Amino acid sequence: MTEELVWAYCVAGAPHGVSESGVEGRPVEQVEAAGLAALVSRVPRSEFAEDALRRNLNDLDWLARVARAHEDVLEHVLGETTIVPLRLCTLFESEDGVRRMLEQEQAALAHALSALSGRDEWGVKLILNKATLEEAILETSPEAVAMRAEMEGKSEGGAYLIRRRLERHVRDRVDALAAAAADELRAELDRCVLACVTRPPQNPELSGYTGAMLLNAACLVDRGGVESVRQVASEFETRYAHLGARVELTGPWPPYNFVPGEPDS
Repeated sequence: MTEELVWAYCVAGAPHGVSESGVEGRPVEQVEAAGLAALVSRVPRSEFAEDALRRNLNDLDWLARVARAHEDVLEHVLGETTIVPLRLCTLFESEDGVRRMLEQEQAALAHALSALSGRDEWGVKLILNKATLEEAILETSPEAVAMRAEMEGKSEGGAYLIRRRLERHVRDRVDALAAAAADELRAELDRCVLACVTRPPQNPELSGYTGAMLLNAACLVDRGGVESVRQVASEFETRYAHLGARVELTGPWPPYNFVPGEPDS
């Protein structure tokens, strides 16, 4: 048993020069088979074998460092060629194991590379300030205006009941308008991207955003169509600026969400 394992980053359709350092600062190399090339690094078994890896994955600093190194390699090579990205911690016992994977999965990988050629993944997030939306509803909703007027001159007990109805009304309207805004942006994206999938909202404590994330979409975009996506994001943000809307467009990213499966027979 060797003292090293092989960490795989991605599969590309052809060999090319690699100068990027990867996980744990290890050199990035190529393993070729079946007309394909996998980008890999040799990593110490002491840190990446099953038991050690399980322990390290619970260390958030270690995980963040390794994940960033993995993504850096993918982003570097993404600018040079089409890739099929591999998930974090895709490990093999040896280069022979990588070659066997390339040979066994050749048809699916070649199909995926063809389907992804000239295309990238972009992230689109819709973030809304719900406090701003609540204020807008209080000012513009006829029902809310009527209930606020009704509270004037009421006793504390009578005003309390109306206030509770008003809070429910505002909450329901906020939820309805937020959902409608997310649906509207998703529909506009569907008209200008090749494919779109919705991901769960990110944890605000981890991602650092403020507000309510109403849409967290991953979009597959032709490289010639990115400006159309930018225009959709910009126009939507302007249209909903009075409600504190923010549309964040990020990318290009490795197309994790759009790697196709086996080709049709």
